[in-house]
Amino acid sequence: MSKKRYVLVGTGGRAEFFYGSLVRDYRETSELVAFCDTNQTRMNYANKLLKEKYDHSEINTYKASQFDEMLTTEKPDFVIVTTVDRTHHQYIIRAMELGVDVISEKPMTVDEVKCQEILDAVKRTGRSLRVTFNYRYAPHNTKIRELIMNDTIGEVYSVHFEWMLNTKHGADYFRRWHRDKRNSGGLLVHKSTHHFDLVNFWLGSTPKTVFAMGDLNFYGKENAERRGVTEFYQRATGNEIAKNDPFALHLDANRHLKAMYLDAEQEDGYQRDQSVFGDGINIEDTMGVLVKYNNRAMLTYSLNAYLPLEGFNVIINGSKGRIEARVIEQSYVNSGGKKEDEGKLLGKSVRVYPMFEAPYDVEIVEGKGGHGGGDPLLLDDIFGNPQEDPFNRKASHVDGAMSILTGIAGNISIRTGQAVNVDKLVQF
Repeated sequence: MSKKRYVLVGTGGRAEFFYGSLVRDYRETSELVAFCDTNQTRMNYANKLLKEKYDHSEINTYKASQFDEMLTTEKPDFVIVTTVDRTHHQYIIRAMELGVDVISEKPMTVDEVKCQEILDAVKRTGRSLRVTFNYRYAPHNTKIRELIMNDTIGEVYSVHFEWMLNTKHGADYFRRWHRDKRNSGGLLVHKSTHHFDLVNFWLGSTPKTVFAMGDLNFYGKENAERRGVTEFYQRATGNEIAKNDPFALHLDANRHLKAMYLDAEQEDGYQRDQSVFGDGINIEDTMGVLVKYNNRAMLTYSLNAYLPLEGFNVIINGSKGRIEARVIEQSYVNSGGKKEDEGKLLGKSVRVYPMFEAPYDVEIVEGKGGHGGGDPLLLDDIFGNPQEDPFNRKASHVDGAMSILTGIAGNISIRTGQAVNVDKLVQF
């Protein structure tokens, strides 16, 4: 049996999650044949990791301008897209136009215009696009889906979902390219796409109407000044002022981050360690969203990016009872440590409150690996031999679109002060 051939575009912080597993765990059935990036230094470092960490030979590298050439020369079966969010659509669409299926990191893209372009390309080319929602595969999240599917609490009427990002992980979005909404769509798209997808997944429905509010309350220079801060810096590495700042990220103190970002700055000027209390931040750190779904259920959602703990609380109310779930995760800096520690569980509970009966705790099989045990299951579903899945966790381009459309509608609502009809944003 011939091996499936893969190329990967975008060798930044999320890339190794895919290519590391591909060359370590799936060599018998899969072959990684090329990297593509705007930055040659970063691709060279990825090749160094392949050789030294994974005992794999170096592979061909192509600059972003050579993307078409890479596909023509390497003839891959799949393109894995892990670039800056605002460029996802470029590589997704061009790959499909050249006859190649795509696996894309979330979010699928950042606004309704790019989303429509992707939907049109799927229809035009007939190619496959898969979006990698690892949280669907986390055993506790799958268990919630199972409980609802089994009519444990009857017809679902409302969901309250609170996601907490702490001062390590949450702050990290304000150091990087994510701090510019043009790049990331803001946290309602880049981060909340996971959470909105979970609600779609749990409910088996799609968003109809969205109203949102949001603001930049904690991060940014003006907020720091208002709290009495008087000393500022542009970036942390090598800066005396930053040495005692708990929010600073020192690239020269982490060998991996230094090689991936600090040593690569000479090519594109990208700084991974910007001050979270600097100028130029235009995304929100405090957000509240109200959603009405096509099955009449309602969602109240909040996301805060500066809290003393990491994880989520979710309450799901139905005609026969209530589910309460609480998950505490280990915080992390992207690419700042072991991949299996990203989103690692520190505590979890799922409790059912049946109507007219005693409440009970739900037993959940402990998952291994990052993001609550979801990462290995997702990777096996992508690169391995997936079995029939009664929970339908594999996410298509439609799932990718419906998750980001809640966040995109939320961004529009924040900007306009009006509720947004999701059906009017794109045409499927």
